[in-house]
Amino acid sequence: MSKSQKDHVLRAWRDPEYYDSLSPEERAALPASPAAPLELDDEVLDSITGGCGNKLTCLATPCGQSPCCI
Repeated sequence: MSKSQKDHVLRAWRDPEYYDSLSPEERAALPASPAAPLELDDEVLDSITGGCGNKLTCLATPCGQSPCCI
């Protein structure tokens, strides 16, 4: 990819007005943005857990040593 092509892609990713000025064919030719929204289905979201909610435990132990910090 040439520098001008890279500049075109980066500008399209970063500048909404520039992106909107592109034809549908030009938009379709763009690679997916690495910052594109990530969609997770409900099954994946249900499997995600956060900390235990006990900040004192997390703060009192070295990172990664308490189950709630993992």
